[in-house]
Order: sequence, then C-alpha cells, then structure tokens
Amino acid sequence: MSSPGRLVLLATSPRVAPGLLSAAAWDLLRAGRVLVGDASHPQVAAVRAAGVEVTVVPAPPASAKVPAGEVVVWLLPPGDDGVELVGGLGVEMVAGSQDLPGGRLLDLVAVMDRLRSPGGCPWDAEQTHRSLATYLLEETYETLEAIEAGDDDDLREELGDLLLQVVFHARLAQERPSEPWSIDDVAAGIAAKLVRRHPHVFADVHAPTASDVGDRWEKLKRAEKGRESAVDGVPLAQPALSLAAKLVHRVEKSGVAVPVREMPLPPLGTSDDVGDALFALARRARELGVDPEQALRDAARRYVAAVHAAESSPG
Repeated sequence: MSSPGRLVLLATSPRVAPGLLSAAAWDLLRAGRVLVGDASHPQVAAVRAAGVEVTVVPAPPASAKVPAGEVVVWLLPPGDDGVELVGGLGVEMVAGSQDLPGGRLLDLVAVMDRLRSPGGCPWDAEQTHRSLATYLLEETYETLEAIEAGDDDDLREELGDLLLQVVFHARLAQERPSEPWSIDDVAAGIAAKLVRRHPHVFADVHAPTASDVGDRWEKLKRAEKGRESAVDGVPLAQPALSLAAKLVHRVEKSGVAVPVREMPLPPLGTSDDVGDALFALARRARELGVDPEQALRDAARRYVAAVHAAESSPG
C-alpha cells in the first residue's frame, strides 16, 4: 500500500541569501514536485540552478489532491509563515531558512534606505548629522528614563528609537560623495573593538575579576587612542555631574595625585543620603543665584587643569 501524498509548505527568510537552505529543505526539493505562485520568487533561480524543476502555478493544490506517494513542495513567499494555508489545507510546514540573531536589523536598514531614497520622506531627506543631534540626546534620556522606571515595554521601544538614530547617522555618512562609511562599518568597528578590548575572552590573557577587566580596558583604550593624559577623551559637554564622576574615575584609575578642595559634608551612608545632599546643594545654589550645573562644570574644568599640572610636574 502506497503512502498518502504530502503537501509541504517551504518557508524561507527574506534575510537569508537564496539557496542557503537546510538539509531537510533540499531533500524535499529534490524528492518532490516543486511549485511556486510567482516566478520572481528569490529562491526559484537558486533551486533551478541546483537542477530542480520549479513550476509556476496560481495556487497550491489541496492536500487531498496530491497523488499517493507523491510529495508536492509549495514555495511560500519570503517571510510568509504559511499560517493561513496550513489551516485550510491540512499540510506540513518546513522551515527552509531562518533568521540569524540580529537578522531583523536588515529590515531597519531597508526601511531607512526607503525613507532616504528618491520618493521617500521629505523630512528624512532634509536631515543632517547636526539636525539629528538633538534627537539623539532626547532618545538617550528617554531610554534612561525607561530603565529607571523598570518598564520593559518602554525600554524595548526606546532602545528601538535610539537604534534608529544610529542607523540614520550611518545612512547620512553612506551618502557622502567622499570618504563614505555605512552601518556595516559601524558594526564592524565596534565588533573589532570588543574583541580587541577583551583579550581575556578572545585570547589568552588572564583577568579573573571585573576589576581586572576594567583596569585592562582602560589601559588598552589609552594605548589605542594615544592619550597622554588621564582625562583625554572625556567629553566635557556631558552633564556636569556625570562629567565630574567620570573625571574622578579616570584620575583614580591612572594613579595621578590631584588635590581636591575639601568641603564640609553631612554624614553620608547610603545612595539616598548622597542624593539628598546633592539636592540640598542644588537648592542652596539657587538661593545664592548660582547655576549649579555651570558651577560644577567650572569646577570640573579646574580639576582638569589640576590633572594636567600634576601630570606635567617633574617627579
């Protein structure tokens, strides 16, 4: 007695190159009669190049009409999961190719290409690195707010908005008439940097603790950038409080002895104590008519000058 006929829907990802199919998919294609609804399906040329005949028909047959012992393979449109057909035909599903992790990033690159191409969005077409700068800052703060709120849905959305800014800036650079670079260059650069900065993972360097990793990271970074001062590379335009914290961190890591003017402080034991003290100081500054942000920024610049002086002093 012959086995019943089989109708198999073959699903493929539009983010995987045509022809890069699973072994199970190729076994089916070579064993069955291959049908497709559109001759422009990207897999058609690759399948035919492998010696498999592909026939274009308006629709897949009902599973009951597949002759006994025969296998009919229907090439689903790229990205189609076949849910609608499965319910109506009682058929099998096989994944011919699946997205690798990060595959959806290609969709974002494609959307940005559409927005910036002729016939796309007029607003997007007018943007520059400088005009987008305010949005980059705004999305960064919104992402931080989502983290503080502990809302996963908001965080996922805000990370998407932040990622858009990266892709947008990379697209602008790609369109330059001279020395262009693209999102691939951005990704390649950070991937290479991560490998380079993690020799304890990708090479044979021993760094058993997080502290060891941090110390080595700073040393590698300083050597790569050719920095002569512990404070070189610290962006002075960042908010004053984070600037002060970053400067102190860098200088402590470098071991440079820099005197800091000591001020009387209330007892500090917890993060709440620190926060309350900073808030009270900001309020007192306002009472004195002093902008606390600018005052701290000025202090940070004095600290930078003191660091440079300490580094250049003999002995």
